[in-house]
Formats: sequence, structure tokens, C-alpha cells
Amino acid sequence: MPDEEGHPAVEEMKLGKVLSALADPLRRRVVRELASAPEGAARTCASFALPVSKATVTHHFRTLREAGLIRQVDRGNSRMATLRRSGIEARFPGLLALLTAEPDPL
Repeated sequence: MPDEEGHPAVEEMKLGKVLSALADPLRRRVVRELASAPEGAARTCASFALPVSKATVTHHFRTLREAGLIRQVDRGNSRMATLRRSGIEARFPGLLALLTAEPDPL
């Protein structure tokens, strides 16, 4: 069962939900940028400069969070996103390597 913020446990991460979240090129870009950053790096949603409205950014990050790809934590008046690297690697070995090898489609 997901926690109170909607983060599923590693064993609850479903391949279909992860692939659906990664089907969108903007969400893949977010995951790719987090995967290329040092372990534990946290970024605000705005730091990705996605070319969409604030409501759409919120939707994209909720989709990534509910799929189990990122963890979001409130820090003051913003939310920080970190990649759930160890959980992803444990559940779907090699997925992050595939994503980081893909050229940015945007």
C-alpha cells in the first residue's frame, strides 16, 4: 500500500505503471536527468524547466511518484524530487541504464 504521500513500496511497483509513466518524453527527461545526477540528488519540480503549465508539471510529477520512480518531499514552500534509484534497480534491473543511454527526444 502506498504511503500517505502516494509512494508505493518497491514490491508494489508494477511494470505497466512504470512503463506508462515513462511513455511521456517529458517524464522520461525528468527521470533521465535525475539518473544522471549524483545518488540522492534532489531537485525542485521547477528546476526541470518543463515547457508546460504548472498544473501539467504537477500531473507529471504525480504520475512519476505514483509509479514509484521518484520520491517527493516538501521543503518549505516547494517539493523536492529524488530518484528512487535503488528501488528501481532492485525491481527493474537495467531500466535506468536504458533510459540514460537514450538521446533526449525533445
